[in-house]
Amino acid sequence: MTTDTPARLLTLLSLLQTPREWPGGELAERLGVSRRTIRRDIDRLRELGYPVQASMGSDGGYRLVAGKAMPPLVLDDEEAVAIAVGLRAGAGHAVAGLDEASVRALAKLEQVLPSRLRHRVTTLHAATTPLTGGDGPGIDPGTLTVMASAVAGQERLRFAYRAADGTQSRRLTEPHRLVSTGARWYLVAYDLGREDWRTFRVDRVAEPFATGARFTPRELPARDAAEYLRRSLQRLGDSYEIDVLFAVPAEVAASRLPQWFGAPEATDDGTSCVLRATVSDAPEAVAVRLATTGLEFRVRRPTELADRVRELAARLVRATEST
Repeated sequence: MTTDTPARLLTLLSLLQTPREWPGGELAERLGVSRRTIRRDIDRLRELGYPVQASMGSDGGYRLVAGKAMPPLVLDDEEAVAIAVGLRAGAGHAVAGLDEASVRALAKLEQVLPSRLRHRVTTLHAATTPLTGGDGPGIDPGTLTVMASAVAGQERLRFAYRAADGTQSRRLTEPHRLVSTGARWYLVAYDLGREDWRTFRVDRVAEPFATGARFTPRELPARDAAEYLRRSLQRLGDSYEIDVLFAVPAEVAASRLPQWFGAPEATDDGTSCVLRATVSDAPEAVAVRLATTGLEFRVRRPTELADRVRELAARLVRATEST
């Protein structure tokens, strides 16, 4: 009989997360307890927020169903390794819509992985090569997870940094947020050495180290980290303005566009909208991202972006021509 209630609850939860219905008698037999104990344990899981559904019948059955919130999951070794490898693969490139969530999830998972599993994840990741890559430079997932952990824990972060002109420096920062543009990762942080806010391209960061020293978050001089990054890129001349007209209402376009682009503005008639944004991605990459929205649009400026869209359209048409 399993007398350790927390351990028994975790085992029960692990069984219920298998997509099937478990008869009460089978659960009792597996855990070496009575059916009455199983019923009490099911009630405890429900109190913790796990939506366990019971079915009527001679033996009765239990299964975990979708609820209103995402409760903690119990993973076995193979499942944990599989998820960590997948998150590492996704976090290595900036994938609009999944990027920052992948990094946060990876940081949480790797924090609790036993050393034997962490070694397996690292080995698998090092031994595989993706067939396709992102639009921008690849990033070591370890660098991102160290930074994400420092952001979440409000710990000062120290790292080596290579500027655009090749100058090397050591920085001590209070990290605020990681921001993805869809092609590059940036860290928005308060630089203690410069006594001012700065943005750092993560592909130019080396040897990140969370010092363990806590800090009280400072007020960012912008609405959010994405807005601050947009302003920084404008000042650095590492960006350009785009003006794109979409033939759909603003809310429809907003649901298809990466958040990094910002919110499109509705036109007077409300049936179309205009996206005016500051971007740092190459025009070729922006052309692809606009095309993959599946929406009708027209590039009004800059000319270079319009040229890249025309070239992309012509290339796609040629790809469908019969030989």
